[in-house]
Amino acid sequence: MAVRLTRPPRFDVGVALAGLAGGLLLWAFGLGVRKADDPLVLLDGRGPLLVPLAVIAGCELLRRTAPRTALVTGTLALAADVVTQGSIATIVMYTDLVYAAVLYGTPATARRLPWITGLLTVAATLVPYAVWRVPEALLIGLVIGAVTFTPASTGLIVRNHRDAAESARLRAEQTALLAEMDRAQAVTAERARMARELHDMVANHLSAIAIHSTAALSLEDERTSREALGVIRENSVQGLSEMRRLIGILRDGSDDREPSATPTLDSLGALVEGARANGLDVTLDARYGTVPAPVELAAYRIVQESLTNALKHAAPGTVTVRLRRHADALDIRVSSPYGDRDTPRAPGSGAGLVGMRERAALLDGTFDAGPESGPDGGLWVVRATLPATDIPRGETE
Repeated sequence: MAVRLTRPPRFDVGVALAGLAGGLLLWAFGLGVRKADDPLVLLDGRGPLLVPLAVIAGCELLRRTAPRTALVTGTLALAADVVTQGSIATIVMYTDLVYAAVLYGTPATARRLPWITGLLTVAATLVPYAVWRVPEALLIGLVIGAVTFTPASTGLIVRNHRDAAESARLRAEQTALLAEMDRAQAVTAERARMARELHDMVANHLSAIAIHSTAALSLEDERTSREALGVIRENSVQGLSEMRRLIGILRDGSDDREPSATPTLDSLGALVEGARANGLDVTLDARYGTVPAPVELAAYRIVQESLTNALKHAAPGTVTVRLRRHADALDIRVSSPYGDRDTPRAPGSGAGLVGMRERAALLDGTFDAGPESGPDGGLWVVRATLPATDIPRGETE
């Protein structure tokens, strides 16, 4: 299997060429680290020092793509350079290999290499001094530390800063993502709330208009038609008024807009009277005392939507609205004649039922709707229980 070679980065190529050019320039001027008569020089002459220089310059090409391989090979090249007259360029490039091994190497290499070079520096300082007992022996440890420990420590510091910056960038991206998710959820929740308000406020009036317009078209009695047209006009005006109020809410901040009244349970009487004017026989039995404002709004909307559904779907008969306040809950029950139907409505179906269920769920309440047997026949019953004390999540107009 062929080994795929990774092309070195352009910067690494530049570093290798600059180091090689600098070493050749020093070699041309005859500048070396040691004299020819130095005891360490085993390979005399100017030529041998070019081999370690060329090898370590080649290692610079691998400083980022294969830092450990480059460091091991560079160490061997530096050892060979020690037995020649030596080149400053070779030593400088080796320090860069140590730095790159810590910065670009594996986390294990980044942790261990500073410790290894630190111990090597301490040993190179203490052992020669213990053997020769002269102050100049301490310079060996100083040189070893400058060539190995200093670049390793610098690489570790730079790597830590780089990792911290990367972690900060990731946290910033996660924060931005969470903010975007929160914004999308807020927009979705607001759209659902406005859809419920639009349905609850307008559907009742439109249903009354549709029913009475059908009656006016089907009957030829002038008096009945005029009464139906009067009801149609009244519901149209009320529907337009509530639609204007909803549009005003949707418009961008206009502090000069007059505040609108939020429906409360005290308005149930007017709501029932309106249903009676639309031809619905309604009985109201409400004893609720004092409940929080969000519960009042949700209860009002549930009763309003139940009366709208009764106006559209109920069989002839009496619709009963019953509210009872217990110690910590408000019970709502709206029953309407169901009659005999070949295709009964599925419990929980319809946009209105979905909206009522959402209103109850927002207050951690319960909601149920479906057919039920009654003394005079089948009934369609809407039941809701809303907390009347502690409201965990309020729903406002």
